[in-house]
Amino acid sequence: MPGKFAKAAFMLRKFYKDIRFGKVIYQTAEDLHSPQLREYYFLMDEEQLRAGYSQNFHFDERGIPMIPTYIDVAERKLIYYPISIGQFGLAIFHTYLKTQSPGDRNRFLQIVDWFYANRRSDALRGDYWLTEVPKPEFRIEHPWPSAFSQSRGISILLRGCQLTGEKKYFDAATNALKIYEIPAKEGGVTSFTEFGPIYEEYPAPFLTGVLDGAIFSLFGLYDYVRAVKDNAFAKRLFEAGIAGLQGALPRYDLGYWIKYNLCSEPFYPKLDPATILYFRLVNNQLQLLYRLTGERFFLEYAEKWQKYDRLPNKLRMYRLKYRALKQLNRL
Repeated sequence: MPGKFAKAAFMLRKFYKDIRFGKVIYQTAEDLHSPQLREYYFLMDEEQLRAGYSQNFHFDERGIPMIPTYIDVAERKLIYYPISIGQFGLAIFHTYLKTQSPGDRNRFLQIVDWFYANRRSDALRGDYWLTEVPKPEFRIEHPWPSAFSQSRGISILLRGCQLTGEKKYFDAATNALKIYEIPAKEGGVTSFTEFGPIYEEYPAPFLTGVLDGAIFSLFGLYDYVRAVKDNAFAKRLFEAGIAGLQGALPRYDLGYWIKYNLCSEPFYPKLDPATILYFRLVNNQLQLLYRLTGERFFLEYAEKWQKYDRLPNKLRMYRLKYRALKQLNRL
């Protein structure tokens, strides 16, 4: 297990990112509705990512991104993390859209092929991706799927299909929809709640409800809805996820800041606020959801929460965050 110095250094880097980056985490795409999938909703940039904007990226001999394990995982090593591989893959795709270079095209297709080759398949859950490293924060010990990973895989594979015409990529993206219907406690990626379905970044037998991950999980579904107009299943999954998010969103509101998640298990901190970076990312996501759906509900919450972004509220948040991180053995 990493020592106190390593944990402190890890959290200081997170604090530095909080104060370094502005209120707009990523620029957003103009075209959000065309069946031809070009820019992703957030315009992720390779140079930003290589500079440590979101993750400490490393690369294997094929150029596939790897990141270090979580700070609270005993074995420190580099891992293939589907969420981060998808993030960097979309950044490469943005590079290719600018350069139209065969080299950049091939680099993107390496990511597409990674998602195709590393998917797991079964009759119940379809095609899905597992993260092999534990997630002690939510007592997840075995390899786990994630709605966020599914979303990344769908977005990458659909762009790969449109770029190459390869039907196998389309078929895998289609099969990746199935697991959204399976409860997290049964090996799926969804918590079925009183609000409706919450698509889980970290599926556990109980609701975790990490907010930014739940929203990112919807973006891959919307890519599928855009690209395949006549697929009623994908549309139903997306609309149900939007309804579930609308129902749950008030539960994240602390009156001066927002919660990072909705976990209420006895072992978990009673209050675990989002960091500044996550807080601002969520506000950007809500504005995007308004543009995707036309639902003013999302814009109203974004505007309400933007008003919380003041120094006294940040200081109050950090006091609570410190206590939560201590309880979670991250400090």
